[in-house]
Amino acid sequence: MPSVITAFRDLDRLREIVAVLWRHGFGEVVQRLGLDTLIVARGAEPADLRSHSLAQRVRFVLQDLGPSFVKLGQIASTRADLLPADVIAELKILQDDVKPITWEAVRKEVEADLGGPVAELFESVDERPLASASIAQVHRGRLRPAAEGEAPREVAIKVQRPGIQETVARDVDLLYWFARALERAVPESRRYSPVDLVAEFDRSIKAELDFLQEADHAERFAKNFEGDGRVRFPGVHRSHSGKRVLTLEFLDGRKLNAALAEGLDGRALASASVHVVIKMIFEDGFFHADPHPGNLLVLGPNAAPVVGLLDLGLVGHLSGATRDRALDLMVAAAREDYGAVADALYALGRPTRKVDMAAFRSDVETLGRKYVGRALGEIEIAAVVRDLIWGAIKHGIDMPPDFMLVGRALMTLEGTARQIAPDLDVFSEAKPYLIRLVAQRYSPDKLTGDLFRTALRVSGMAGQMPEQVSEILEDLRKGHLTLKTADADAPLAFDRLGRRLFAGLVVASLVLGGSAVLAGGRLPWVGAALLLVAALGGVGHVVADWWRALGLRR
Repeated sequence: MPSVITAFRDLDRLREIVAVLWRHGFGEVVQRLGLDTLIVARGAEPADLRSHSLAQRVRFVLQDLGPSFVKLGQIASTRADLLPADVIAELKILQDDVKPITWEAVRKEVEADLGGPVAELFESVDERPLASASIAQVHRGRLRPAAEGEAPREVAIKVQRPGIQETVARDVDLLYWFARALERAVPESRRYSPVDLVAEFDRSIKAELDFLQEADHAERFAKNFEGDGRVRFPGVHRSHSGKRVLTLEFLDGRKLNAALAEGLDGRALASASVHVVIKMIFEDGFFHADPHPGNLLVLGPNAAPVVGLLDLGLVGHLSGATRDRALDLMVAAAREDYGAVADALYALGRPTRKVDMAAFRSDVETLGRKYVGRALGEIEIAAVVRDLIWGAIKHGIDMPPDFMLVGRALMTLEGTARQIAPDLDVFSEAKPYLIRLVAQRYSPDKLTGDLFRTALRVSGMAGQMPEQVSEILEDLRKGHLTLKTADADAPLAFDRLGRRLFAGLVVASLVLGGSAVLAGGRLPWVGAALLLVAALGGVGHVVADWWRALGLRR
């Protein structure tokens, strides 16, 4: 776990972060964290912050702090359950803006990871990069023929930027420290769960930095879509891949805008993309978490395009049970059964407190009325997902991170589909596929299988029950059986009882002492004073106890 020592090991980087926060108008945050002493030039804060919104300034901070923080923002853009809509919108437009690394640096990385000279590993490599991003750079190359008489194999060589793992590790340590300090110093920030966001970023960035894992993803996607002519994934050349270098089949396709300019049938491509993503999520439970236009290539003729998907490092996973609950949610929404929608959301999420289901169902029904009577084409998936998630959060139901990735994938898909085919109704396009999945779920074979699995579980539990009952009875006979109960109000009750006993003893002592002094006839003013203090103490305790109880009820 990151410590203060770890966080402050790179003081220059910490100063840079503080300076950027100060420059973009987050001086109050810096001061509340106690880091304002690190600011070298306080005049760096802009004079007029009103020209930019808070959400825009958050994006500027992440952009100025470099690749790790840009990735953090991109991942945070999936958390519609935590962040306001305007911040989510700004984070979605974050883009990597980095200079390409030199060919000499790329060559050294390739040779260090693959263990041989580039000239021996590849027949040729283009020294000019095809693409350059915050994590890696891609070069086109050619492998020698696998067998005599075969043609050379065109490949795309993805190479991590030198030192990126160390840079990310340093920034993650600082982010953990900042998140914990922020939750302590700025309590109102806890509603956005900064530590949870950093932990999610930590998991995601580690997965993206392991190219062997991305290779596994590519092979799994290819297997899931084997024989499907609507989509292509680059093949992996394992013999020329490592943890920092990934050699993939080169997909000779066109970027989306270029294909549209050449007369692409946008509706055909959008329809294929919808079916591919819906299959990934609801049938396979293994999906590309960020299918934005930059990760798409258009292959094949304009009239019958094929979707080429790239950058397979960030993926989402859904268990069979979660997929079934997500289907329940969509079916309930289609039937306008708002009680079932609320039940499906409750089953999908993780309650953080006792949920008032009657109030929750009522809120979901109120939300559903917003969309009643609208044509499907007029309903935005992004708005529906955001409203449902915020409704659940309001009632203390947290959504799992992978479900957030589903929301992001569907919202990104919808945005891309509307860009290339504005008249496409995503809901109507997906409906036949979802109906088939529901039919499969409730097919006799599926129900029989579920019944058989349930019978096996019940049989196993029944077989274990006699032994468990015997152990309980044996513990009872020997006096080893103990019952423990917990009452959340018990500590407060004991505290209140202790205060009352103490106050009672003090007041009683004062009353007895004062009465004895008055009865003795000596120093009557002392007796009167003791009785007065007793009266004031008793009244003061009653008022303080009432005020404390009122505060707890609030």
